Amino acid sequence: MPHDHHDHDHFHHDGMSPSGHPYRADNDTPLTYWQTMEIAVREILIEKGITTPEEIARQIDEMDARSPANGAAVVARAWVDPAFKTRLLDDASAASAEMGFDIGGLRLIAVENTDEVHNMIVCTLCSCYPRNLLGLPPDWYKTRAYRSRAVKEPRKVLEEFGVTIPDQVKIRVHDSTADMRYIVLPARPAGTGSMGEAELARLVTRDSMIGTGLPKTP
Repeated sequence: MPHDHHDHDHFHHDGMSPSGHPYRADNDTPLTYWQTMEIAVREILIEKGITTPEEIARQIDEMDARSPANGAAVVARAWVDPAFKTRLLDDASAASAEMGFDIGGLRLIAVENTDEVHNMIVCTLCSCYPRNLLGLPPDWYKTRAYRSRAVKEPRKVLEEFGVTIPDQVKIRVHDSTADMRYIVLPARPAGTGSMGEAELARLVTRDSMIGTGLPKTP
């Protein structure tokens, strides 16, 4: 049962937590039960010396630093370095770690788009997503419509994203799980032979690494 704010020592009547965190949302509406519980647990962990406000702030900064630019750097490296591409397709977690992107205990799998196969990523249960490489998942990735339709009618879903896949190209849908994530290695755009790694990375879009988009053309 949810606890009343006045029955818990960690809730302050002025609406502030011991570390000065307001117990109200930004729009001045009361926090949800789960938001309130998160703050309460955080304060208890700090009180007991299990963590510190500085450690929490550092972790938040690290999470905020995650963005699709990380994944784009990995893709660009695979485009210019055949040996790295082989390692990426063999063990994407280890290959990403080579570039300083720690995937943790998750298994990351890279799937390559070719002339015969176009890959597309979904999480049918919730919103499992390679956040270390792509940042936060887009809102549409978490919707019930995408999670169900991506499996049932992927070609039509792709068309709604503006991506038309020729009929002779097979569409392969990969379902992420709690301990397994996917990243698409899109095909390198034509006419980029003279471009360096940094230039190529700027062509890689977030959606192209999910499979719902394509890289930019130079």
